[in-house]
Amino acid sequence: MVPYLRRARPAVHLPGAPQGRQTQQLLPAGEPQRIGPVLPGSHAGIAATGRRTGRRVAAMPEPTQRAASKRMREPAAPRLAASLTVAHLPEHDLEDDGGYRSLEFRNLDLSARRVEGADFEGCRFVGTKLAGGRMRQAAFSDVELVQCDASNLKAGVSGMHRARVQDSRMTGTAWTESTFREVVFDTCRAELAGFRFSTFKHVVFRDCALVEADFQDAELANVRFEGCDLSGAEFSNARMNHTKFSDCVLLGIRGVGSFRGATIGGRDAQGLVYALAGAMGITIED
Repeated sequence: MVPYLRRARPAVHLPGAPQGRQTQQLLPAGEPQRIGPVLPGSHAGIAATGRRTGRRVAAMPEPTQRAASKRMREPAAPRLAASLTVAHLPEHDLEDDGGYRSLEFRNLDLSARRVEGADFEGCRFVGTKLAGGRMRQAAFSDVELVQCDASNLKAGVSGMHRARVQDSRMTGTAWTESTFREVVFDTCRAELAGFRFSTFKHVVFRDCALVEADFQDAELANVRFEGCDLSGAEFSNARMNHTKFSDCVLLGIRGVGSFRGATIGGRDAQGLVYALAGAMGITIED
C-alpha cells in the first residue's frame, strides 16, 4: 500500500523504488499529501494518471506477458497406476454396463462388440482392435490408446476425460453427441470421422489426418489443431471459443462462417480464401 501522510512528516522510501529519489509536494491545506517516488511520466507526488485518487496505478504487462497469458495449456495427462493388470479374454471381454479398472488391453481383438454403458478407468489399450464396434454411453477416463484400430467404431453419447490417443486408426469412427475433456489425439488417421453435436474442451489434435471429418454443430473450447490435414472438413454451425489452427491444411473447409472466434496461422489462412470466397459468392479467377 502506498502511504499517505500529512505534511511535516518525513518522506518514506517505498520498497523497490530507486534510492535517493524521494519527492514531497505541498498541497492545499486540508488535502492529504502523497509521498513516494516519482513515476516515469508523472509529476512529483501525483500518480501517472494525473489524478490524486489515492489509488495505485497497475503496471501494464509486457508484451511477452500478454502473449503468455493467451497461450493454451496442454491437456492434463491420464492418471494411470504404475502397474496394470493384463487383460485376458474371455475374462475381460466387453459387456453391457461392464466396469474395467486399471487393465492393460494388449493386442486383443475386441472388434465388432456391441455394448452399452461400458466404463473404462485407468486403462491402457495397446495394439487393440475395436473396429466396427458399437459402444453407446461408454466412458473412458484416464486412458491411453496406442496403435489401436478403432476404425468405424460407433460410440454415441459417450465421453473421454484425461485421455491420450496416439498412432491409432480412427477412420470412419463416429462419436455423435459425445464429450471430450483434456484429450490429446496424436498422429491419428481419422478421415471421415464424425463428431457431430459433440463438445470438446481442452483438446489437442496433433499431426492428425482429419480429411472430411465432421464437426457440425460441435462446441470447441480451448481446442488446438496442430499440423492436421482438415481438407474438406465440415464445421457448419460449430461454436469456437479459443480454438486455434496452426500449420494445418484447410482447403475445401465447409461451414467457414463458423470460424468466428478462431485463431488461424498466417500460412493456414491462404487455404481459407476459396472457402471464404464461396461463402460470400465471390468468384476467383486465375
